[in-house]
Order: sequence, then C-alpha cells, then structure tokens
Amino acid sequence: MTAFTSADILLPKLDSEGMTKWSVVACDQYTSEPEYWAKTSDIAGDSPSALNLILPEVYLEDGSAEQRIAKINQTMREYLDKGLFEEYKSALVLTRRTQADGKVRTGLVGAIDLEQYDYNKGSKSQVRATEATVASRIPPRVKIRRDAALELPHIMILIDDVKRTVIEPLEAKRDTLKKLYDFDLMQNGGHLEGWLVDGAAAQEVFAALDKLADKEDFNKRYGLTGEEVLLYAMGDGNHSLATAKECYEQKKREGAPETALARYALAEVVNLHSEALEFEAIHRVITDTDTAKLMADMTAALGLSEGADRQSFTVLLNGEKKQYSIANPTANLTVGSLQQFLDGWLEENPGKIDYIHGEDVVESLSAAKNSIGFLLPSMTKAELFPTVIKDGALPRKTFSMGHAHDKRFYCEARKIK
Repeated sequence: MTAFTSADILLPKLDSEGMTKWSVVACDQYTSEPEYWAKTSDIAGDSPSALNLILPEVYLEDGSAEQRIAKINQTMREYLDKGLFEEYKSALVLTRRTQADGKVRTGLVGAIDLEQYDYNKGSKSQVRATEATVASRIPPRVKIRRDAALELPHIMILIDDVKRTVIEPLEAKRDTLKKLYDFDLMQNGGHLEGWLVDGAAAQEVFAALDKLADKEDFNKRYGLTGEEVLLYAMGDGNHSLATAKECYEQKKREGAPETALARYALAEVVNLHSEALEFEAIHRVITDTDTAKLMADMTAALGLSEGADRQSFTVLLNGEKKQYSIANPTANLTVGSLQQFLDGWLEENPGKIDYIHGEDVVESLSAAKNSIGFLLPSMTKAELFPTVIKDGALPRKTFSMGHAHDKRFYCEARKIK
C-alpha cells in the first residue's frame, strides 16, 4: 500500500441548501479581507457550518485566537453529540469541483499516512513538500488541532499520473457510484459533487497507485537511478499537513491512546495533469533598497547578461524593462537561482521583499524610488516533480494554483480523537 488509503469519513446530514452553508473555503485564503469572512458568517447564519470548526487565518493575530479555538473544540463535540454526521467506513470520496470559470477538477479524498511524510528539505519520503516549510507557522496551528475532535481537510496533494490511471477511470464510471452530495458553493466557489468509493472500486484505486509507485518505473520516468519514489507532492495546505505530522509525533512521544487516529490526515489527491490546474508565476519586488548595488552584486554572483537563455527573468528598474540570462544557475528553476541570491543578499543589505501575482502590480510597485521588480516565468507542470526530486523543495512562493475562490472548500471530516 502507498501512503494514501481509505478513512472513516464523516459528512453532515444536510440537504443541498444546508451543504452550501456548511462548506467554506480554506482557512488560509482572504487573509487580508475580513469582509469576506464576515459575509461567509452571514451566509452560514445559525446553520451547521464548517466555518464553526476552523480558524480563518485572518483572525490569527487579532487577540481572539484562544477564545475561538475553545469555541471550535466545543462546537465539534456538539455536532458529534447531536448526530449531525453520517460516517462512511473505510471509504474514499470522488470529488468533482466545477469552478466558477467552468473548468472541472476531479480528486479523491482519503487519508495520508503521516509516517510516510517528511516536509524537511532533502526528504526521500513518499509524500514530500514542494516548497520550504516555515517552522514558525506550525505551532499556532498545533494549538488548533491538538485538542480537536475532528479534522477537515483543505490539503491538496498532487500525483504525476500522465497516463491518467488512478482518478480518471473512476470519474468515467461515476454514475455507477453512490452520490453523496451535489450543491453550489458560496461566494463564487462554483459547484461540488461527491461519490462514495469503497469496496472493489477503492481497491482498483490502490492497485493503480501501487503501479505508479513502482521504483523501477519511477526512476525510468524521470531518467534517474536508485532514487526513492516521490509519489505525492504537496499542492496546497503543506503547513496543515505539517501540523498534523507534529501533533502525531507529539502523541507518539506521550504514548497517547489516540495515536492510531492521529497517524493519518484527510487530504484530497488530484492529478497534476488536470486541465483545471494552472500554475501561475509569483513575481518579486524589493523596496527600500540600494538598487544599483543589488544589480551589481547579482550580476557578479549569477553571471547575468542581457537576453534570454535557459534561465532568464525580467528586471523592472527606473521605468525600464530588461531581460537577463543567468550563466551561473544555483537551482533547477530560474526562481530558485534568483531566490537563493535574494535571500542571502537581503541578510546583509537593507530591503523588503514582497511576492506579487500580477505583472501590472509589479510594474506599479517597482516604479517607486529605491525599488526594483523581477518578473519570473511560469513553471510548467512537467518541471514540478523533477525539481522537487533534484532540489529537495522549491523556493517559497514559486507558483500559485488558481484564484482564491477556486481553492479547496471544506466538506468531509474525520474523527481524530
């Protein structure tokens, strides 16, 4: 068996209108827009809602976190005591998300074995982080999960299944499966459907994953020799999975009775090659800095020259745009070579770095005095797994997958106590 397996999955006993109020977007979205979360609260009203079981990160530093966590734990127990949930034993859920733009993303919700996950750079585990994990982000999330009775996943994990052998065969015969839910998501989230996958259908999934995990085939696919298999690469929610891992390790050290439950975390597995998944570049802007010194030092360190080559990026400085090539790359991707230089340079020189999605915003910010912008190329899907295998993890803020309203919405739950 690979690291992905079935779970005892909970779903609320609600009609489609109730499910719309139940399902809310991932807690790490709209962190600068409290009005989004206020509207979400208005939509949910007094109905059962996943909003009452999560802590939106917009509230992490407003002084209310402790009180909110206590209320979350209380509400979880109340929902369980009232019999809100139907439990599906040893199950997977086939999900079909129709985004607001009409694109369809299909996935499988199940459990990830945390024994086979290591987020540290250089990990050879079957489940790996794709970007650097920031250790300081884990303790606040541990406070939320540690005493919680339930977990709800916004974690999305990617498999590199070019031949579409795992999820797509299930989708093709979804009409033969038991439908679990079918409802509109709030706030431009699109539409969500789910089907029960158990018994023989689940075994077909695991058999396909076992084939994908064959070590000899894995090395052949990527032109490698003797490398350990990377089967599951983090797409979204790495810090949530890292939090689950930390809670599990704590319980192991304490000999806690619920260690077996804590060993797993709910997640949705999605094929990297889904047409609905689009990688978008995240650009950089440095403000309040000596731009002339930065350019001189970077040119010397990376061997910059004007023009386009294998690794190249665009610099916005003093109202001009120029493309530069890197003669001395330090990573598999352009963004890696640039980020490594900027990290080291900013440790010794003044300046503030911002990570920007839109090119127009980069142009605007870099026009200010003592500011410089860097436009980076989008990473292709084909580069993700080879880069994680080679470099260990991508630099932070390497790529973005979709808009905030297309991120995963909470729906399924699982007991963890």
